[in-house]
Amino acid sequence: MSRRRRAGGRAARVAARAAGPSKEERAVRPGTKGGAFTPLTESDMQQVYETALGLIDEVGMGDPIPEFVEAVTAAGGHMDDDGRLHYPRAVVERVVEETAAKSWVWHGIDEDKSVDLADQKVHFSTAGAAVLMLDYHNREFRPSTTADLYDVSRLVDTLEHIHIFVRTIVTRDVESSREVDINSAYAVMMGTDKPQGTSFFRPEHVHEVVDMYDYVLGGEGEFRRRPFVCANNTFVVPPLRFAYESAECMTAQIERGMPINLLSAGQAGATSPAALGGALVQALAECLAGLTSVNLISPGHPCVMGMWPFVSDLRTGAMSGGSGEEAVLNAAAAQVVNWLGLPSGVAAGMADSKLPDNQAGYEKGITTVLAGQAGANVVYESAGMLASLLACSLEALVIDNDMLGAANRTIRGIDIDDYTLSAQVIRDTISGPGHFLGNAQTLHLMQREYVYPVIGDRNNPDDWKDLGSTNAAERAHDYVQGVMRTHFPTHISRRQDEWIRNRYPIALPVEAVTGEGTRW
Repeated sequence: MSRRRRAGGRAARVAARAAGPSKEERAVRPGTKGGAFTPLTESDMQQVYETALGLIDEVGMGDPIPEFVEAVTAAGGHMDDDGRLHYPRAVVERVVEETAAKSWVWHGIDEDKSVDLADQKVHFSTAGAAVLMLDYHNREFRPSTTADLYDVSRLVDTLEHIHIFVRTIVTRDVESSREVDINSAYAVMMGTDKPQGTSFFRPEHVHEVVDMYDYVLGGEGEFRRRPFVCANNTFVVPPLRFAYESAECMTAQIERGMPINLLSAGQAGATSPAALGGALVQALAECLAGLTSVNLISPGHPCVMGMWPFVSDLRTGAMSGGSGEEAVLNAAAAQVVNWLGLPSGVAAGMADSKLPDNQAGYEKGITTVLAGQAGANVVYESAGMLASLLACSLEALVIDNDMLGAANRTIRGIDIDDYTLSAQVIRDTISGPGHFLGNAQTLHLMQREYVYPVIGDRNNPDDWKDLGSTNAAERAHDYVQGVMRTHFPTHISRRQDEWIRNRYPIALPVEAVTGEGTRW
């Protein structure tokens, strides 16, 4: 067969797939149920839970804010002479079993993109506070900006297998904490209508940003009714001490109905024990303290148990986000939280590699697959991150989207029923054409069983050479260029944008979000 005929065949196959199946008929979709990977036994989980309960009961949490002290002491806890707040076991257990939300909907601005956090349903999300962006052409890092955050957001808006967009980078071109908080929320919101998340330095900024969200959704109180943003709140300074200002932000998030990712991120061997079991215990203890505090103030407030136990390379003390230890530890974290019946969120995909290369691929692959297989409701950091969370790459986001599609397919597993066992299909093929290429079942299952990469190459060597002999990063860069030049989401209207700009210190020029003055 000639190369021209092969190319024509590929074009026909691409055209046939273009319409694709409905959302319900796709091979993978948001909320595929995981839980097949169980690194811990039932006894292991019980011991981790009991030890965590003992720590916050007997050792307590340092630097509690007054609102937490009032809520916990009213429920039977106490403050000791060292200023540590103690959480009685019975109180924490009651919150876990009776009060805390066991599931909740993380809305999208587009309701069709909303996700249900429950029952080991897996969703892949970005996250991070990277301070650098990778320049693809120069292989150099530069400070991240508000424009970069908007570009990342609108790129993710096009990537099917990234279900949630949580802020990935810090807006280093604005100075005050208010400008950072407002511009981060704005850039994320303008770039995508998927469920999203951001972070806050001060509680008053939470109120300002929710006012903006209310306006976009149609009026006062609308965000509380349909929250499309979950706050990433790193509320602890491990070990077992509250981050005071972040905890203050939590009270504002509770007041305004904003879901909270209760994020504990100790680093094994540095700010948590080197023993992986100990790191797991500490993360659970800290998250239980946060969950209890929130629910004593506002019963049933939507939260994610954000256990993000990080690990170190103990030779140097440097973070090792792409290690096997990181993979199994975060999978275990998801398993424990799911066992408690609570919404779970872990971190995976945090490559230590500085480039979207083979090292990044295996680091991201092993960590994201295990987290998904363990049934984490949200797999944060799952795309775009390099250099142990210090940097973000647009090209990596595109490559990782392909990876996450494949990861999600492994989570779905194999359907076994009379239709898929295919006995009659095999019989008919043996007595007929001798192959399955034109079989009705093959055509029916083409997209219902199989996931196809966007930029991953599956051509034979001759076709690959004819198409330019490109690698994954080069093809991802071409995809990025196309999106950056053409995709400027319009779910926030020009009128709404003008209202926001008249009230908030927006750093992005209006041309940047309309495409009229694109730098691409």
